[in-house]
Amino acid sequence: MGVLYVIPTPVGNLEDITMRALRLLKEVDLVLAEDTRTTSILFHHYDIHTPLSAHHKFNEHETAAKFAERILAGENIALVSDAGTPSISDPGFMLVRECAARGVTVQTLPGATAFVPALVNSSLPSDRFCFEGFLPQKKGRQTRISALAEEIRTMIFYESPFRLVKTLSDFASVFGSDRQAVVCREISKIHEETRRGTLAELQKHYSETPPKGEIVILVAGK
Repeated sequence: MGVLYVIPTPVGNLEDITMRALRLLKEVDLVLAEDTRTTSILFHHYDIHTPLSAHHKFNEHETAAKFAERILAGENIALVSDAGTPSISDPGFMLVRECAARGVTVQTLPGATAFVPALVNSSLPSDRFCFEGFLPQKKGRQTRISALAEEIRTMIFYESPFRLVKTLSDFASVFGSDRQAVVCREISKIHEETRRGTLAELQKHYSETPPKGEIVILVAGK
């Protein structure tokens, strides 16, 4: 029987990958990638020639069982997402669950996850926190936010730059416009930014200065 290796990849700077991850990406029989074009950039940078196959949110329901069977038959397969750790707001859960159900060994490597550096850098309390990932865009959005009104831990969200201002406004209406919050953009990249302030201050800033890049929002608990 083979092994499923869940391998984190850099969220920005290509140097943010472990030596073990690079070795395994070269040694496995196949690498499952959220987007083979994105992973090809990493492979080219590190001279990796392992075959790639697509495994993303649109096909993971159909492909998880097939790849689990191949691992049972003896292949070693690695799973990566475009950036960060698979299954954390990225595809991966379906395959891990399928492998676990079939008794396949799953090894998840430690590595890049965007919310961890954002939390530490935010200066908000990091001893206890809750990770909410991406909020629903429409149905269930307000219900989800309202359910966090009494949350006392630091809250962490992922968001698109196109919805950042709306999300800050939604947070202000539920948590209060004077609640402390932090917006982290482009972690580990050239234009990395950490901006701290109240929800009202952050909403005003990004209304006047439209943001770009990958975004993590951190909101202080009640």
